[in-house]
Parts: sequence; structure tokens; C-alpha cells
Amino acid sequence: MITLVKDTIDNKDIDNLIDWLKTYPRLTKGSVTLQLEEKWSKWLGRKYSVFCNSGSSANLLMMSVVKERLTGKSNLRVVVPSVAWATDLAPVIQLGIIPELCDCNMDDLSVDLEHLEDIFMRRMPDAFILVSVLGLVPNMDKIVELCDKYNVMLLEDTCESMGCEYKGKKLGTFGDMSSFSTFFGHHISTIEGGFVSTDDKEIYELLLSLRSHGWDRDLSEETQIKLQNEWEVDSFDSMYTFYYSGFNLRSTDLQAFIGLSQIDKIDDWGKKRESNFKMYQKLIKNDYWKVNPQDDSFISNFAYPVIHPNRDKIVKVLQENNVEVRPMICGSMGTQPFYVKKYGRLELPNVSVVDKYGFYVPNNPKLTTDEISFICNLINEEIDK
Repeated sequence: MITLVKDTIDNKDIDNLIDWLKTYPRLTKGSVTLQLEEKWSKWLGRKYSVFCNSGSSANLLMMSVVKERLTGKSNLRVVVPSVAWATDLAPVIQLGIIPELCDCNMDDLSVDLEHLEDIFMRRMPDAFILVSVLGLVPNMDKIVELCDKYNVMLLEDTCESMGCEYKGKKLGTFGDMSSFSTFFGHHISTIEGGFVSTDDKEIYELLLSLRSHGWDRDLSEETQIKLQNEWEVDSFDSMYTFYYSGFNLRSTDLQAFIGLSQIDKIDDWGKKRESNFKMYQKLIKNDYWKVNPQDDSFISNFAYPVIHPNRDKIVKVLQENNVEVRPMICGSMGTQPFYVKKYGRLELPNVSVVDKYGFYVPNNPKLTTDEISFICNLINEEIDK
């Protein structure tokens, strides 16, 4: 079976974990989590990071920060790409924020920039969550320019694009906040886990509090004193004082320990993913649609996308030959039941094509060139029929 993902936790990682467990360490969130957050921030090139229990929780934390920072403002709006993951959109709805769905472009499957600017002008949103679909790199110059022009907070969902770069700068370092996933099936694994990263100290401390119930225990002494004075609470009672409507989205030191060695592998694995991506680009003969990546981008591709009217037949042949394959993530967010039940069905022109004809095939660091050639030959044979 040629699977979409391969486990990134090897025998050496397991042996090191067993040795560490024999020291009877603290297993819940503690000092190892802090070490991981510091190491991750250094690798990414951001000042602050918060480790949580999933990439979806990371998105929830980002959206909760938007909500808290704009407390008192009515009709909060956030733009969400229509090609995205469920938890790019779900927290928006759950937090009572109005979602504005944006069509995709047909080059890199990110947002259609004309439609995005139209939404910015007409709807005046407060934030925009950008999804770099399957690790394809968007036009970050234009996106940052539009967000600055219309004073829109930029959030990056970088869960599928860890290590990708635009003009030498890592994705996840352009926006006010960025989310990452360390789920088993992603670029690195802490079994389950995720990060939110930022350069803004106030956002960082708000993330820390929201991650842990809304209390102040993880915050700097300066911020603790400020909150206690503002709410006339002493340091003892502050232990169970909840300043924000928070969650318990903490991960554990056990998962953080695994993550420490995983970070050391990202760059090499990213180079292999990009090599695989380029091989797919070269071998798949698809005149209907081709990925058109941004110039001067590094694509540590999560999986390789294919869009073709013969999708169902191609998928059937791939599955019959033991190649794992998936629809194009959530396809069209505007046709997902949880959106339709609340807002009605919304079909956008480009997204409808992606939803109807799109799928993706494996890309992982352990994928061989023979396996890629085999997959491409199967696809090409069905395209030619």
C-alpha cells in the first residue's frame, strides 16, 4: 500500500522517550513544553510560540484572540477561504463571528485575489485566515499588501505547509499569528499537537491564558500584576480567577519531548517533499489543470493535488492499485452541511471545479521515486482514455 503519510517517529525517538520516562518526569505541561516552544520559535523565526493539543485547537486559539481583542465590537467578520479545513471555519461560527467565504484561484488554490479585495471593500472584515492549500505557496506580497491596505488582521493556517517559503521567508511568519499541526499525518509528529506563533507579546500572553482556562498562571509577572490590579484580586485568589473565556487546550510534556527531536528533521524532510513535488509536476501529463507555483518559492508539499474531469475513474484505478487517495481536503466550505444549515448553500465558480474534480495523492519523505512514477503512470493512463 502506498500510503499518504509515513510515521516520522522512528525507533531512536521511541528509545529516547522510554529512557526519559524512566526518570519519572512530569508528564503534563511543564518545562519540556517551554523548551519545545523556544526551539520551535527559533526554527520558525518568530519571537513567541504556544504549544497546544492540535492544529485545530491552534486555529481556535487564533480566532479567540481576534474575538477578545475586539470585545465590544458588533458584527465581527472573518474571511475564510472556501478551499480550507473544517476548523478554519468552525471556530468562526462557534464564536459568533460572521464568516465571509472567498473563492480560490486556479494556480495555487489559495484565495482569488480579486474576490478577496472585493470582500475587503464591501464587507470590511476584521480578520482573514489564509490557508496555504496542501503546502502550495500563495502570493504573500499581494496578500500582505491587501491586509495592510484594508486594515485586516492576517492569520496564517500553515498546518499543511510547514517549512514552505516565499522569497526565502517561511510561511507562518507573515501574519499576526500562524497555526501549525504536529498530528501524525503532518510534516512532523508529536502524535497530536499544534502551535500558534506570533511576534506580538500581548497576543502571546493572551494565547497563553486562553489555552489554560483564561487564568494568569502562565503569564509574565508584569501582566499578572496588571490583571490583578485591574480586577482588584490578590495573588492567592488569582489562582482561580479567570480573566478570559478560555479553554483547556494544553498538550503534555510527553508530546513535547517527542517534538524536540522532530524539529531537527524538518529541513531534510522538507527538501525530500519538494523533490517529490517537482517529480510529480514533471511526470503528470494533465492539460486540464496544472499547479502554477509562485516564483521563488520553496514547496514542502503536504500532498500532491490533481484536478481532472475523469476524477472518479482515476481515483478508482489508484485505489485498485493500493494507492491511498483523498478528495481535495474539504472541497467547498460553502456546501458543507454545518455551513449550509446556518447560512444556506454557497457555490463559488473556481471552488466548485476543485470540489467536483479535485483529489490528492501521497507525498511524504519516505516515498520512493519508483512509487511516484507508478502513481503518475496510473493517472496518465486514465487521463489519456
